[in-house]
Amino acid sequence: MQDYTNFIDGARLAPTTGQYLETENPYTTKTWARIARSGPEDVDRAVAAAKAAFTTGAWSRLTAPQRGALLRRFAELIVENAEELARIEVTDNGKPLSEMLPQVKKIADWLIYYAGLADKIAGATLATDKPGFMAHTLKEPLGIIAMITPWNSPLMLLTWKLAPALAAGNVAVVKPSEYTSVSALRYAELASEAGFPPGVINVVTGLGQEVGTALTAHPDVAKVAFTGGGAGGRAVYRAASDRLVPVTLELGGKSPNIVFEDADIDMAIKGIVSGIFASGGQSCVAGSRALIQRPLLDKMLPRMAQLAGKIRLGDPMSPETDIGPVATRPQFERIQQCIAWAKEDGATLLCGGAPVPDPAGGPALFVAPTIFTDVRSNMRIAQEEVFGPVLSVIPFDTEEEALEIANDTPFGLGAGIWTRDLRRAMVLSRGIKAGTVWVNAYKGVSQTAPFGGFKESGIGREGGAAMIDAYLQTKTVWLNLTDSVPYAFPQ
Repeated sequence: MQDYTNFIDGARLAPTTGQYLETENPYTTKTWARIARSGPEDVDRAVAAAKAAFTTGAWSRLTAPQRGALLRRFAELIVENAEELARIEVTDNGKPLSEMLPQVKKIADWLIYYAGLADKIAGATLATDKPGFMAHTLKEPLGIIAMITPWNSPLMLLTWKLAPALAAGNVAVVKPSEYTSVSALRYAELASEAGFPPGVINVVTGLGQEVGTALTAHPDVAKVAFTGGGAGGRAVYRAASDRLVPVTLELGGKSPNIVFEDADIDMAIKGIVSGIFASGGQSCVAGSRALIQRPLLDKMLPRMAQLAGKIRLGDPMSPETDIGPVATRPQFERIQQCIAWAKEDGATLLCGGAPVPDPAGGPALFVAPTIFTDVRSNMRIAQEEVFGPVLSVIPFDTEEEALEIANDTPFGLGAGIWTRDLRRAMVLSRGIKAGTVWVNAYKGVSQTAPFGGFKESGIGREGGAAMIDAYLQTKTVWLNLTDSVPYAFPQ
């Protein structure tokens, strides 16, 4: 078992507290590493290093093309070390290697995409209504960005923030989840190997109330980018609002997958099953509500249950495994509580619904793919994010009813529509209150497209060319081209 220190100013640095947290492998349920349990003094050290890098260090003198070149070199190192990074993430969060390895490799695409935008940042010359004056704008980086990331897809969701922030010329202090911190530390080391100057990327590990709180409240932090649950997002938003700094919040969802009678049923069934059970349901955009037009229920439900029953649970390092264990013990207990609520409220259990033993005989935190039918929109299982392999099936009759049910949650992250009717697809995609709508598909994302939520699913977007503007501020410069100045008083 190894102790992992913070990564500050380009080097490993032990926590000032002298304390460490145990991090558990969710498959073996045994401690495999210890990470620094940092405190406010460690945050201060990381922010000071970032501030020096931004204001006077080598980073502050790099040109935009040079920043882009560093991001491209970083992408190369990610690909070269993808197997190592993926295995760290699998050990930390229990997702299958077959999922995490392609995900880690995909990180390179995000880095390359924003590398290409680094030297496209430009202001504008303005046509003004003031004779003899010229005005133009400058796009300038914000400064120190606090990045707080979750445990389900640690490096991918960190890169969504880091790539545009660095392309824009900012620096970062990262607080990863205390459950999955090791990959972020190795990631920062690779960035250093790629040539990023000391202090540009700093990683401080520890508990949210000890590190995250100090980081979001720090007076030198210029922006907070957060991915996680609603409670954490609200706390970050409150702290940032006290200092009037901008935030990006990517929060939870209760996304509907809506199937109409005219849909390709085979496609829809596969889309629903993969949309909720991929990643063990531990995805903010999981399609956790299946809204099925009533005449289709008898045809679709048995096949959905059959496919769910074929999903292979097991060792996440094995190529034979489709779903690994739940990533954390608290989340495992949360899923059990949500399943109990569904039963108490009168939902009918179609399949799953209970913990299952590890096929290899180990103590891992497995939950069988679970489907509930006879779910009403006002049930807790239909309103609250489970973040696990639990699907709620809600029947509907008309387009209007489907739209009403789809929007009947506090969330608005994603939605799927399954239909051959183009008019219906267009009407519903406009009517659904969600940041992303897929038609005859589900859960595809790209560095080229914005991603984020409506309502309680978040603030702001990640991905796409416009995302770089979220890490820039605009300055207007006025030039007087005359030999006089307007004067409002008697001379």
